[in-house]
Amino acid sequence: MTQIGFAYNEKPEPAAVRVDDGTDASRSDEEPPSKRRDDRSRASASPAEPGAVAVSTPLAAGSRRNPTEDEFAEWDDAETIAAVERALASCGEVIRLEADRDFPQRLRDAAPDIVFNIAEGMHGVNREAHVPAICEFFGIPYSGSDPFSLSLCLDKARAKEVLAYHGVPTAPFTLIRSPDEIPGLGRRLGRQLRLPLFVKPLHEGSSKGITERNFCRTRRELEAHTAFLLERYRQPVLVEEYLPGAEFTCAILGNDQGAELLPIVGLNFESLPEGALPMYGFEAKWLWDRPENPLEMFVCPARIDEKLRRRIEEIVLAAYRVLACRDWSRIDVRLDAAGVPNVVEVNPLPGILPNPEDNSCFPKAARAAGMSYDQLIQACLHHAASRQGVHLDALPGRAARAPSARTDAPVLQRVAAVG
Repeated sequence: MTQIGFAYNEKPEPAAVRVDDGTDASRSDEEPPSKRRDDRSRASASPAEPGAVAVSTPLAAGSRRNPTEDEFAEWDDAETIAAVERALASCGEVIRLEADRDFPQRLRDAAPDIVFNIAEGMHGVNREAHVPAICEFFGIPYSGSDPFSLSLCLDKARAKEVLAYHGVPTAPFTLIRSPDEIPGLGRRLGRQLRLPLFVKPLHEGSSKGITERNFCRTRRELEAHTAFLLERYRQPVLVEEYLPGAEFTCAILGNDQGAELLPIVGLNFESLPEGALPMYGFEAKWLWDRPENPLEMFVCPARIDEKLRRRIEEIVLAAYRVLACRDWSRIDVRLDAAGVPNVVEVNPLPGILPNPEDNSCFPKAARAAGMSYDQLIQACLHHAASRQGVHLDALPGRAARAPSARTDAPVLQRVAAVG
């Protein structure tokens, strides 16, 4: 029987949610911000910022998420890990290999035929590359992108440089590495960059450090929040022109010329509270989206015309290949003022929450394409095994090949009719 190593990082048990009483500002960026939707809310969300006011807004009872666990936001919970393991079990014997300090020895001892990797890593700017690099060291095949591509995509600036060099549209940007560089931001305005701008930590995922305050209308806001992010996340800050158009996220399965785009997921910013910025960040994920009043944030397939769909498909597949992604990835796209799709971010380790209520976009796109959760996981494993000549035990019929986005015209027509 084929032996499948399963590499993952499991979230620790969440600590009790604290109400911010102003005594501990070290993690205050993760506390729920003010419920106001006007400009004043931009200065009231975190006592870590100069002049900010602490708030006392506990999570609603029964909330699915714990915003105080920002440090482990990229890791997977027990439900997801169990769901992936069940899906893999149809293809062979699954060996759990948690990606902790003992991972290298346990991988060497187990010597599986292939590793299915969803581990986000523990420390450092190359953390997502650790498991693949160790697999390569021991000569063990694995799923997903190689160490270089994983590190490249986690460095948002380097990834944008590569995309821009190859002609893939992405917003103009600059990088601030230290507080000493902040005064020079003003000289770049008007020449290199135009307000409004959007700022975010360079090496983070899962919307870590992304709030409405990242949207900067003025030089003063830009300098203040850039300084805050440098201090809070201890890493460079990406400063890029704000893209005012619609946003989409795109799930891709496969390799090389056989890579295919699943039905595009559109973000429904109309579901946000009145006056909220059109973005899916901290507030939308952690504060406004409640089990008792969920946000209808996503539409899949996206309600767009065929011309735009084809343009998005062309751009995301180009980005996928330019960055040498393998087996699967999720790519976020946003339209500029002229309606041109721009690549915002490439996620070669996509989120794959199994519960449809959690609004995980890759499984959502797969469901719109007629794939079950198990078939999605098995399809990724199949692509990885085929690429490396690894034999798998019999796969269920549809898992062997992901359906093309072009085959979903009836689904698109039904959505259009309902809308």
